[in-house]
Amino acid sequence: MERFRLATGLLVAFVLIAAGAAVGGLPTVNYDGLSYVELTKVAESLQSQLDAPAEGQQARLRTGSHVITLTRNWARVLLDGTPVSLDNPVRVRKGVWLVPESFVEQVVPKLAAAPPSPPAASPAPAVSPRPPAAVSLEELRTRSYPSFTRIVIETTAPVVYKVESTGPKEARVRLVGLAGEAQVESIDDGLVDDARLERAGADALLRVVFEGGAAELRVTTLADPPRLVLDFNRPQEVAARERQACTSLRTLVLDAGHGGHDSGAVGPAGLMEKELVLDVTKRVSRLLEEKLGVKVLLSRDGDHFVPLRDRTSYANRERADLFVSIHANAHRVVASEGVETYFLSSEATDNASRQVAALENSVVQLEKPSAGRAASRTDVLKTILWELAQSEFQWESSRLAETVLDSMTQALKIPNRGVKQAGFYVLGGAAMPAILIEIGFVSNPKEERRLKETRYRDEIARAILAGLSEYKRASNLKACTSAADRSR
Repeated sequence: MERFRLATGLLVAFVLIAAGAAVGGLPTVNYDGLSYVELTKVAESLQSQLDAPAEGQQARLRTGSHVITLTRNWARVLLDGTPVSLDNPVRVRKGVWLVPESFVEQVVPKLAAAPPSPPAASPAPAVSPRPPAAVSLEELRTRSYPSFTRIVIETTAPVVYKVESTGPKEARVRLVGLAGEAQVESIDDGLVDDARLERAGADALLRVVFEGGAAELRVTTLADPPRLVLDFNRPQEVAARERQACTSLRTLVLDAGHGGHDSGAVGPAGLMEKELVLDVTKRVSRLLEEKLGVKVLLSRDGDHFVPLRDRTSYANRERADLFVSIHANAHRVVASEGVETYFLSSEATDNASRQVAALENSVVQLEKPSAGRAASRTDVLKTILWELAQSEFQWESSRLAETVLDSMTQALKIPNRGVKQAGFYVLGGAAMPAILIEIGFVSNPKEERRLKETRYRDEIARAILAGLSEYKRASNLKACTSAADRSR
């Protein structure tokens, strides 16, 4: 028996290693100057099943007993639920899924690590069957976006579901064997009125009640933790956005960080971040409306507290095209200086970026927990990971962050600290390109004195305007080019 097991394991390992060698010889394609491999080619070489919808957020590669889950624009995949980091994100170009070469080097060899066990040579002694573990509801949460409404059901283990009906008034989804109390989440976003989780014998029944007629439903299952994600799309709004071809930037939301009982960072001479960034944000707003002719909305226009989640929710409701959050930095090393920009990622660029995000995310401790919501809702990283909407705009967010940073460092003649990524809670729910700007260090006495000056604040505002103006020019050109290509 032991020889059979060893021989089978060696055979499986040999096949997978050979497959890996075959994959390694696949042709590569260029994407943004980097080498990628078409996922379909990888699947063919491994003789595996591939589910990779052209418009979907995720793809799944099944080979033997293993399942690999890939998410577009993320540099991390799940191998049987375990995260594996890649050196570059997964991309989708013209409906074709692309994986970086590191996927072949790092993921394929892991498939040989745990071959499936062969069937037993003789029947095992009879034992009482163990009842299946109950699947319980961990959390039901919702979020509204410009073109869709998302409902997420997080459970203790993967749950089997069945879409029973979708009609003009409601959709019904049965969750087989799901335990948990009935509850109702009010949404009222013009598309969905509410989501009602009801008991149906041993199962749970999710009823999604519509306000304005039927919506297109897309269901995605995710792991780590197990989640069922239901997206109800607004097809008429998607079509309307396609028709607005050459007007890529019409509405911006400027977000002045902190406010009210949250002062943010405080400089050695008493300069408070909340007052500084509100003043700079208002200056940027006036310039944008005057010079670019765009509609500018402020997440706060006075000294009051706004929960982090509500800031991007506001931008989503207003169908904003950009979300720009303005902050001031602080560091225990008082000589730290310069400007830096961020866009969202669950993996921080470096330890310094992780510390900046942790400082800004600590604001959630000042928020009052909503009724019926557990304290674990403040788990920032968990919240970011289930928010897939921002991953669709990761490339545009990085381009926006780079454009604004270049403009600011050139105009202000201050150190360029770079474009970085980190898990900022305030960016996690944005359904549009979103960045966070750290305009300087209030903890540096020299920078604090400059940041107090009206003239310098005007210079900062003009520098941000220049960056956004350049981004708008490039985006309009790109949008018009795409519209021309579609009309051919």
